[in-house]
Amino acid sequence: MYMSAELIAILTLGVTIVVSMLAGFGWVVRRVDAVDSRLGQRIDRLSDEMTEVKIAIARLEGPPRHLSLSR
Repeated sequence: MYMSAELIAILTLGVTIVVSMLAGFGWVVRRVDAVDSRLGQRIDRLSDEMTEVKIAIARLEGPPRHLSLSR
């Protein structure tokens, strides 16, 4: 069986396209993982800060006031 130059070029092009697509997909997955980890860290840090703010507000407000009836 004789392989022509056109057939070799088409097969090479197909392999190149598949490898390029796999490499691109791998790059995107890595990028998304990096962004996800950074975003998770920011959310955790914000959650900690919000907890501290809630505690500070609760200390400022004090215990709930009860309704006092005057007779």
